[in-house]
Amino acid sequence: MSDPNPAVPPSRRLTRGTMASYGFGAVAYGVKDSGFGTFLLLFYNQVVGLPAATVGFVVMMALVIDAFIDPAVGFLSDRTRTRWGRRHPWMYASALPIMVGWILLWQPPAALSQPTTLVWLFVTAVIVRSAVSAYEVPSVALTPELTADYDERTRIMAYRYLFGWAGGLTMLLSAYLIFLAPTLEYTNGLLNRAGYTGFAITGALLIGTAILVSAIGTHREIPRLPQPQIERQSLAASFAELAETVRNRPFVILMLAGVCAYTNQGISYALSNYLYSYVWGFKGGAFAILTAMLFSGVFVAFLVAPRVGRRFGKARAATAAVAIGAIVQTTPYALRFAGVFPQPGDAALLPAFFTCVIASTACNVTAFILGASMMADVVEASEEQTGRRSEGVFFAGSFLVQKCTSGLGIFASGLILSAAAFPAKAVPGQVPVAVIDRLTLIYLALYLTLACLSAFFFTRFPFGRAEHEARLAALKASDSPRNSAEF
Repeated sequence: MSDPNPAVPPSRRLTRGTMASYGFGAVAYGVKDSGFGTFLLLFYNQVVGLPAATVGFVVMMALVIDAFIDPAVGFLSDRTRTRWGRRHPWMYASALPIMVGWILLWQPPAALSQPTTLVWLFVTAVIVRSAVSAYEVPSVALTPELTADYDERTRIMAYRYLFGWAGGLTMLLSAYLIFLAPTLEYTNGLLNRAGYTGFAITGALLIGTAILVSAIGTHREIPRLPQPQIERQSLAASFAELAETVRNRPFVILMLAGVCAYTNQGISYALSNYLYSYVWGFKGGAFAILTAMLFSGVFVAFLVAPRVGRRFGKARAATAAVAIGAIVQTTPYALRFAGVFPQPGDAALLPAFFTCVIASTACNVTAFILGASMMADVVEASEEQTGRRSEGVFFAGSFLVQKCTSGLGIFASGLILSAAAFPAKAVPGQVPVAVIDRLTLIYLALYLTLACLSAFFFTRFPFGRAEHEARLAALKASDSPRNSAEF
């Protein structure tokens, strides 16, 4: 009799229903990431009126809590044993706290003093990020549990990134066209404080829906997921086990590559509205087109990532994607300094800029998909060494990197704006050219440096398809005697 919960999952292709519902859950993180990355600094700096560097510092300090919460969630979900499996109880329980925290984050009472508003920002940011951890870490940890297939894991991650970006870009589009659209009172709708109420409520509803659809849609998979044996042990032994797990070399390499890549994304997100509004002079219609171009790039990555990962290997493909993406991302800004890129108001600006947006987004998201798929493969590499499956711990580390670099991105962006002497409540078209030049020059230098480091770390990833498949065969062989004994 075979074990209904083997230590190694089967190498299978997921059904369309499971793939769609599981992928749709990433909408929740996409909404959160879009709000934090694109609007949070702008809202508390330009709308509420807090100093940009201070806002960035407060958001980064909230990461101190994350440094404890994320590994704890990953470790505890690995050790959770219920009739609903290891991951689903966490997923179901996280929906309401995320929704409430998200609404509060965007509704600081206007009567609060500046210090008290900073406390409000810190507390609500911690609530949202902690609750998101309680959902996203167990959710994404399902990837290596659903299948052990080398290529299917890339396909799963492609779906998650497609839906994650769809959720984030849906909120971007609704913000630019509905909630924060220009009005007679606010020609720059991004400064309309009242619009953020609808933005917050809509985001909360979308987050809750995504979480419940994903949890319910994958609930039928629970009996087929691995349920490895867990021995009772002391707290000290648990910490020792956690430390041994995260010293895994492939995991450390992916963490370093992720720190650089996601910090770049965090900086780009936090500065995006500044760059689009003040450097390129975008207005309402251009933002709507931009959102469509971003999603076009994500869709290209959705199609390309599984193919290039299968043909060239995940590490090589990720390295190339990061390098090419960095070149394309920075080209418009470099050509602007050279005086050969179309200027604001030029009819050629939007076609030229949006072509670069599609290509760079496709490359960057391809690298993220492949990196996440490699993280799933690290699970068996660690199991071979330690005898434990630690999906939650590894994806907690990956998720912590994403959140840390989002915070670092906001913090770095605040410092960049301060270094560039960018004015508060600035009016597009009235910011001195020298300020714009300083802003873009610092952005260029930092982005290229981090991209080079990320590409370098991807080249150091130590295994590919052949090693993964050999490892799976060995693990399944070692699991067979246990199944026979249970018979």
